[in-house]
Amino acid sequence: MRQSIFHNADHKIIEKRIFDYLNENNNFLSPRTLQSPRAAGDALQELVGEKFGDLAKEFCSEYSNDFARRSMADLAFTDKFGNYHIVDVKTHREDTKFNMPNLTSVERLSRLYQDDKNFFSVIMIKYKIEGAALLVTEVTFKPIEFLSWDCLTIGALGWGQIQIANSNKITINENHSRKSWMLELCDILLEFYPKEISKIGDRIKRFEVVKEFWLQKQDI
Repeated sequence: MRQSIFHNADHKIIEKRIFDYLNENNNFLSPRTLQSPRAAGDALQELVGEKFGDLAKEFCSEYSNDFARRSMADLAFTDKFGNYHIVDVKTHREDTKFNMPNLTSVERLSRLYQDDKNFFSVIMIKYKIEGAALLVTEVTFKPIEFLSWDCLTIGALGWGQIQIANSNKITINENHSRKSWMLELCDILLEFYPKEISKIGDRIKRFEVVKEFWLQKQDI
């Protein structure tokens, strides 16, 4: 059987510790910034990044949260089985109707997953505002292949961005193998790319018309 923190109870212990820690330290925002999902999200991400190494200390080593803002990682570590984990921290305020966060580039993920010991994981923190307090309602810590494709989509940026279609509806399947998940990704992309080619053809035709308009226009 494959060995990783996601194939035993270790990740669930980490989820619970993050949940407890954030709710025990929930006075980190002013009344003004409390109402800003962006400010709350940045603060929650920073708290997790600062404390994760302590909360998961018996499960990980070589922990780091020093990454550029555009990196695919908010934090990274090596687990006790020698697997390397890149972790993206996402937050979702429960009373917002729609939230469609980017996770990672399909090309970056395909390169990362050429090595079975690499994991791209998501920590999803759901919260709500009660009066002057932020209350974390759920913490989910899973590798991307545990996220079912019925709650994911592909955004047209670069090679394609894997996105959560709606943070209000996330479906977890812990029995999903990496191979089956990646094969499904390939099938989705092999349908997605031809549609993008068709869109590009329409855009070329549009700007051929625009060019012709400007060729006929008097230069002033």
